[in-house]
Amino acid sequence: MGVANFLLVAFVFLALAFSFADAFDPAPLQDICVAINDTKFGVFVNGKFCKDPAKVTANDFFYSGLNVPQDTSNQLGIYITLLTVDSIPGLNTNGLSLSRINYAANGGLNPPHHHPRAAEILTVLEGTLYAGFVTANPDHILFSKILHAGDVFVFPFGLVHFQLNIGKTPAVAIAALSSQNPGVNTEANALFGSKPSINPDVLTKAFHLNKSLVVTLQSENWVNP
Repeated sequence: MGVANFLLVAFVFLALAFSFADAFDPAPLQDICVAINDTKFGVFVNGKFCKDPAKVTANDFFYSGLNVPQDTSNQLGIYITLLTVDSIPGLNTNGLSLSRINYAANGGLNPPHHHPRAAEILTVLEGTLYAGFVTANPDHILFSKILHAGDVFVFPFGLVHFQLNIGKTPAVAIAALSSQNPGVNTEANALFGSKPSINPDVLTKAFHLNKSLVVTLQSENWVNP
C-alpha cells in the first residue's frame, strides 16, 4: 500500500472514530422526560432555552448572599443553599452547580443521599464533619474521613454519601457538583416517605425490619434537607 493510500485509510478510520464518539445520548437534566409525538402538548425540554446574546448581562452570571448563615433549627439540623441554573442562568450548558451547607452543632446531618446526575466535591470551611460514601453492588465499601476546615472530599457520580457534624460548634461547607441540575434523592425520604407509600411488605423484607415499624416510619414526616 502506498503512503498516500495508507494516509487515506488512516484518515477514514479517524473520521469514523470521531463520528462514533459524537454519537451518544445527551445526559438527562431532570428526573423524567416522557416522549410525546405532538409537540403542542410538550411542557419541558432537556435543559433551558438560550437567551438572546445581545440581551445577556453580568447579572446572568452572578449571585449574592452565599456568605449568609442559614437557620438549621429543623429535624435534620441542616440548611442547604443550592445554586443551579435556576438561580444563576449563566450556568446553562456549563455542567456546574454549587451549594452552601450549614450544619447545626452536635449532629447536624446531611443524610444518606445520591445525585443522579452529578459527582460532588466538598470543601469544609468551618467545623468538623464525618463524611463518606458507599460503593455500589456487590461490594458496598465505605470510604469515609473526618474533615476539618480546609479539607476536601470527593463523592463519585451517583453514589450514596452523607455528612455529619461531629463538632460542638456549627459547621459550614461548600460543595461543587458536575451538573447544572444535579438532582438529589434522599434515600430514607424516597423509600419511607414516597407518595403513595410503597407496600410495607417490600420495605419489611428489604430492610429486615418489623412490619409495624415500617408502617410507623411511613407515617412520619420526612423532611428534605
